[in-house]
Amino acid sequence: MKIINPATEELLREIEEDTKTSIQEKFQTLQAAQPEWQSVLLAERVTILQQFSTLLKENIEHLALTLTSEVGKPLQQSRNEINGAVSRIQWLTGNAEKYLSDEIMNLEQGLEEKISYEPLGTICNISAWNYPYLVGVNVFVPALLAGNTVMYKPSEYATLTALEIEKLLQKAGLHENVFHVAIGAKEVGELLLELPFDGYFFTGSYKTGKYIFEKVAAKMVPCQCELGGKDPLYVADDVADIKSIAAGTADGAFYNNGQSCCSVERIYVNEKIYDQYLDEFVKEVQSWKIGLPTEEGIYFGSLTRKEQLNVLEDQVKDALQKGANIVTGGKRIEGSGYYFEPTILTNVTNEMLVMKEESFGPIIGIMKVNSDEEAMQLMQDTEYGLTASVYSTDRARAENILRQINSGSGYWNCCDRVSAALPWSGRKHSGFGVTLSHAGLRAFVKPKAWHLRG
Repeated sequence: MKIINPATEELLREIEEDTKTSIQEKFQTLQAAQPEWQSVLLAERVTILQQFSTLLKENIEHLALTLTSEVGKPLQQSRNEINGAVSRIQWLTGNAEKYLSDEIMNLEQGLEEKISYEPLGTICNISAWNYPYLVGVNVFVPALLAGNTVMYKPSEYATLTALEIEKLLQKAGLHENVFHVAIGAKEVGELLLELPFDGYFFTGSYKTGKYIFEKVAAKMVPCQCELGGKDPLYVADDVADIKSIAAGTADGAFYNNGQSCCSVERIYVNEKIYDQYLDEFVKEVQSWKIGLPTEEGIYFGSLTRKEQLNVLEDQVKDALQKGANIVTGGKRIEGSGYYFEPTILTNVTNEMLVMKEESFGPIIGIMKVNSDEEAMQLMQDTEYGLTASVYSTDRARAENILRQINSGSGYWNCCDRVSAALPWSGRKHSGFGVTLSHAGLRAFVKPKAWHLRG
């Protein structure tokens, strides 16, 4: 398998992919090691994962450069991702004992009723390339804390980062047969779906998530799918500082080149402030630098996948044919690397692909609305349900809108953020299941009820 730098199209490295035999061997060693790992005291498992987070911090420059070289995100954004992963690990390890230890639910004379939380066993984590540290940590850290062994299949576009993760986990004290990396693309993923794992945890597109869920359904094991979104944002007419709101929401739409599951992908603005908001939004986006992601001060690096350039071109073409206007951008940047101009479209409608289908790139449609009711109706007009945002000085007004939108997360005066203390989950085509928070820790265990009389 050839690892290509998407910013330069240079060959970084060639890596031998796993075969059916090697995947089977890795799975068997994980299965064999699981009972012993489960028997390790929770406090010791916590210590190992905390040491892993320490190693991430100590090696951040090397890890960030590796990440940037294979996915194309700016170096500072790679550093930010690793620091974010460290913070999540701190929360998960700091709360593991609270949520994974036995709970006594009832004590009567001669009777104790309690719940214990047993690991699922050996789990399969099929992960994503856009935030390999963050979406990986969401799964394999709580899984390991709970006593599971893990087969981690990174995207083929984040293989080098996955190998760095494996190396640092072992350096932190994790036995080599508790965590294995499955190296390869779609064919290796298919091999994993054939094996008798005790749970499947996928992050990626709706199409692939649906396929995985259908493929493993007969196994009757947990299958969580964290999928994409077409996340809406509404700016009400009562906002105070339009300039700062435009800057913050532009970042929510374009951070990591728009390649975030919870990127802002549709913006609705009250007509009373629309012109001023659009003007400030465009100024902010045009102030950011495009270039080699290894250079400091760069905001827009390359896209990770070459194929996505065609998706973005098709969305722009479709929008223009249906009456949209390009304010800035609109085409790929010629030369080496997979670069696309930051693109802002106006006069858009929800019938356009750019307002319906996940873009996963530096493109946004901004639409004028005349009321909260119209905004609410348009925000709900989607097959997805990951996040939704409302900007307003009135919290009750914002919460009233968000309460009526079927999404896993609601944001008031913020967007495109994730907290380890809160559940991360989707609705509709954005998936099902939970990572993070106490619910995310318990996603990797089986509760057992104990009735103890004596």
